[in-house]
Amino acid sequence: MKNKIFLFLLFFIPFTISAQLSIVKDGKSQIRIIVDKKDSTNLKAANLIQDFVKRISGAEITILGSDSKIKKGDILIGDFQLPIKNLDRSQIKEDGFFLSTQDGYVHIVGGTGNGTIYGAVTLLEDYLGVRYYAENLPKYTPSKNMVLPDTIHKIDNPSFRYRQTQAYSIKDPIYKLWHRLEEPKEVFAGNLWVHTFNSILPAAKYGKSNPEYYAFINGERRPGTASQWCLTNPDVLEKVVIQIDSIFKANPDKKIISVSQNDSQNHCQCDNCKAIDEREGSPSGTLVYFLNKLAERFPDKEFSTLAYLYSVAPPKYIKPLPNVNIMLCDIDCYREVTLPENTSGQTFVRDMEGWSKISDNIFVWDYGINFDNYVSPFPNFHILQPNMQLFKKNNATMHFSQIGGVKGTDFSELRSYLVAKLLWNTEADTEAIIKSFLNDYYGEAAAPYLYQYLKLREGALIGSNKPLWIYDTPITHKNGMLNAPMMKRYKQLFDDAEKAVADNPEYLNRVKEALLPLQYAELEIARTAPIDNVNELKSKLNAFRNTAKDLNVIYLNERNNTIEDYCTLYEQRNLPKERKSLAHNAKIIYITPPSSPYDKIGDTALTDGLYGGATYNESWVGWIDKDAEFVIDLGQVKEIETVEFDFLHQLGAWILLPKSVTCKTSVDNENFILMGHKDIPEDRDTEVKYVNIPIQSDQKIQARYIKVKIESIGLCPPWHYGVGFPAWFFLDEVSVY
Repeated sequence: MKNKIFLFLLFFIPFTISAQLSIVKDGKSQIRIIVDKKDSTNLKAANLIQDFVKRISGAEITILGSDSKIKKGDILIGDFQLPIKNLDRSQIKEDGFFLSTQDGYVHIVGGTGNGTIYGAVTLLEDYLGVRYYAENLPKYTPSKNMVLPDTIHKIDNPSFRYRQTQAYSIKDPIYKLWHRLEEPKEVFAGNLWVHTFNSILPAAKYGKSNPEYYAFINGERRPGTASQWCLTNPDVLEKVVIQIDSIFKANPDKKIISVSQNDSQNHCQCDNCKAIDEREGSPSGTLVYFLNKLAERFPDKEFSTLAYLYSVAPPKYIKPLPNVNIMLCDIDCYREVTLPENTSGQTFVRDMEGWSKISDNIFVWDYGINFDNYVSPFPNFHILQPNMQLFKKNNATMHFSQIGGVKGTDFSELRSYLVAKLLWNTEADTEAIIKSFLNDYYGEAAAPYLYQYLKLREGALIGSNKPLWIYDTPITHKNGMLNAPMMKRYKQLFDDAEKAVADNPEYLNRVKEALLPLQYAELEIARTAPIDNVNELKSKLNAFRNTAKDLNVIYLNERNNTIEDYCTLYEQRNLPKERKSLAHNAKIIYITPPSSPYDKIGDTALTDGLYGGATYNESWVGWIDKDAEFVIDLGQVKEIETVEFDFLHQLGAWILLPKSVTCKTSVDNENFILMGHKDIPEDRDTEVKYVNIPIQSDQKIQARYIKVKIESIGLCPPWHYGVGFPAWFFLDEVSVY
C-alpha cells in the first residue's frame, strides 16, 4: 500500500508543476516577449510587462521582434500570432482582449484600441499580484520566482467603450493605462467634447456681424459666449459644416467631435425653433434636428451632443441618426439613493429610457462628488454600481464618471479606483474591491475602522431621509448624518485608525487625509451658531489648515478656491470681531421681499451675526428679477457712520453682484436723508468669493432706521452663462458701525 501511495505522489507532483508557466526562476528570466515593435500599442504592453517583472524579481525579460522564432513559454503580443486555436477574433470588442496560457504560450491579442495593453495589465494584476492604487503608487510583493497558471483562457471586453474619470492620479501615465481610462483630447477632434458651440462659432467673431446665428431670448437676439445657436437658421448649418470640415482635416486620426450646447439654459425661442421644440415636447428637438443634418453631411464621422439641463428630456418623434451620440447628463439628480429611488432620479430614468428607445449610441455623464465642497463627506459608494448597471442597460456605450478626483476629496483615491473598476466591468465585486483597497492603502490595522466609518455614515445618510446633492454643504446634514452623536462616533473611529498605524507615517498620513472632510464639516457646522469656545474652534481651524498644508491638499471646490484662503476667511468672517455691529439682531422690514426659496430666513439672517459660506443654499437671502428694498430698525436712535453689506459672488449659479447700493437714514421712519450711494463694478471672476460693500458717511449720523435699496443688474450679461435671463444677487450680513 505504501508503494502505491508513493507512486501516486510521483505522478501527482510533476502534474502539479506542469500546471504552471515559469516567468522568472531564482531571479533569472525564463521566457521572452515577442511583439511587433512597429505597433506602438503592442510595444507599450510588452514594456509594461517587462517593467513590472523587473520591479518584482530584478530579472529583465528580453523583448524581440515578431520576426523572431518563437518557443514554448514566450509571451506573444499582437496579431502576428493569428490564427490561434479556439479564438474567434470577432468576439473581441473595442479595447477588449484575449488572454491565454493553455497551449504553453502566453497569448495576448487585442481588438481595436488599447486591448493588448489592458491584457498585459490583467496578466500583471490578476495573475502576478500587482495593484496600482494612486499616482506613482503600485503595490507588489518582491519575489525571485514568478509563475503563471497554464489554465488562463479568456476574452474580456469593457462595459463601456469609452471610460473617463477625474482622478488626479491620471497624470501618471501608468495609472491611466492600468485603469483603462481615456481623456477627451485622445478621442474628440480638436479636443472639442462638451459646450462647444462658442468654440465652433465664437460670439466674439460673429456676434456683431451675424446676431441671427444666436438665440432669440426675451424679444431679441442675444449673442454671447454662453449663448446657444439658432438651430433652424440654415446659414448656421452651412457655417458649422465649413468649421467642422476644417477641424476634421486638421485632425485626420479622429472620428468623433462634440457639437453641443454652451453651459447655459438660454436656448433659442424664435418662431421656427420654438415650433420644433413644442412639437417634440422638449428643446432637445431642435438639437437632434440640427445634429441629424450635420451628421448627414459627414456620414463617416460621429457627432456627440449634450442632453443637459433644458435638453435632458428626449424628443417625441425625431430620432438621432446612428452617428449622432447623445451625451446624457444627470446633473439635477440627488445621490443619497440610486436613481430609481428618489423623485429627481426617477425623472432622469424616464428620460434615459426614452432616449434608449430611439438611440443605442448614448454617452452618460454622471456626477459623483460635491463640487461646491470637494473636501466634505460624500457617502455615495453604495449607488455607484447599480447606477452604472442602469446606464449600461439603457444603451450607454460611453461613460464619464465626474468624481472630482482632486487630492483631498472625500476618499478620492478609493473612489477613483472603484469607479475605474466599474467602468470596465459593471458586475465587479465592489465590496471585495473596497476592502482590498482599504487594507493596502491605509494598512490592515486601520482598514476595519475606516470600513466601519464608510458603512456607518452611509446608513446615517439613508436613515436621515435628507438628499445628497452635488452642490451640497455639510450644514444640510448637521441634523442628519453629521449630527453631534454621529460626529462623535466618526471621530472615534478615526482616532482608533490613527492609533492603529501610528508607527507607519505613510499609512498615518493617508488616514489623516481621509479625516479632512470631517474636520471641514465640523468647522462649517460650527459657524451656524454662536461660538461658545473661541480657542477650541481656533485649534480645530488650525488643525484643518496645517494637515491640509502638510499633505499638499490645496483646493476646496471646483472653482479652485483654496483651503488656505478658506481658513483665512473663516477667521475674518466667523470668529468674534472686536467691534459688534449696532444692527445685531435688528428687525428687518421688507419693502421688496426676497425671492423664494431664499426668503425663509429673511427675517433673521441679515442681522444675526452669522455669515454664509460658499454654498448659496444656506444662510443667504436672495433676489431675482427685482431690486431689493428694506428698512433696518436699530430699535433706538444710535450714532452710526458705516453700513457694510456682505454679498456672494458665484457665477456658476447665476449669482452676480448687484448694480448699486443706496442707504438713507431716519429717526422716525418717515423722513429719510441720503447717507450714501455706491456703484458696484462688474466682476467676471469665476472664483467663488464674498464681496464687502461699505457705505460710509464723512460724519457721524443719528439714526434708528436705515432704508436700503439694492439695484439688480437685471438680465445676465452676454458673457455670462445666463445671458438674457434674470440674474440673482445674494446678501447675508448687514453690519452697522
